[in-house]
Amino acid sequence: MAVVEALRARGDDVLVVDLPAAEPEGAEALGAAFFAADLTSGEACRDAVAEAIRRFGRLDILVNNAGIQHVADIESFPEDRWRTMIDLMLTAPFVLTQAAWPHMRAAGWGRIVNMASIHAKVASPGKAAYVSAKHGLIGLTRTAALEGGEHGITVNALCPAYVRSRLVENQVADQAKLHGMDEDAVISDIMLAGAAIKRLIEPAEVAATVAYLASDAAAAVTGAAWDMDLGWTAR
Repeated sequence: MAVVEALRARGDDVLVVDLPAAEPEGAEALGAAFFAADLTSGEACRDAVAEAIRRFGRLDILVNNAGIQHVADIESFPEDRWRTMIDLMLTAPFVLTQAAWPHMRAAGWGRIVNMASIHAKVASPGKAAYVSAKHGLIGLTRTAALEGGEHGITVNALCPAYVRSRLVENQVADQAKLHGMDEDAVISDIMLAGAAIKRLIEPAEVAATVAYLASDAAAAVTGAAWDMDLGWTAR
């Protein structure tokens, strides 16, 4: 919800899209609207864009932030989980972008921010689907940036390292099981091993960068895969 809070603080109208089982109170407490949808469905993606247009009359900013994680080696990675992760983290951003595109093009202004990961640039064992989806998201970002430039649409990807989030918290136990380590060791010896700054990234830091990329101040930034990795890839 940190991204929602940052955009609402600027005065933006925000539609939060999450699974039907999610509770809308968090979005509503921040003054945002809520729409229940399973974004692994293309139809649901198109319905979400249509709902934003219905509620607000326009769609200026799209933040593709939905994600899940499953940690397993390639030999044991379930095919159905692979397909779900690719559908959610690569196909859904494409369909949402495709659905939002005509509205942004007609307005002559649009901002699309794809939440990638430092795993969009490097790989880690046990994350075949996640790494594949995020690498693909960089390709989508760059292609859409080239197509959107003449229409005033910028498209960028944000590539953070490990953020203090539910997704990362859930990964710790999975990584501990995969590597036979305790959870504290996973954080220090795996998640932060290559980082120059030895801490997790706070959600508010990510949200502030999203808000910048979605602003007029970032009008010259497009096609970027913006590292926010605590120095992890500086080596």
